[in-house]
Amino acid sequence: MSNLLFLIPIALGLGFLGLLGFLWALKTNQFEDLDGSAHRILDDDDKPLN
Repeated sequence: MSNLLFLIPIALGLGFLGLLGFLWALKTNQFEDLDGSAHRILDDDDKPLN
């Protein structure tokens, strides 16, 4: 039982940190262009090495 008194606040604190991280990501527009990176990797705009 004493373990729960130690683990529950830690779990709540980690959940709160995760929520803060998610809200920060929303605020800084991290989820704006989800498909851009997926399409950019397929673009072949490199110059030849010759």
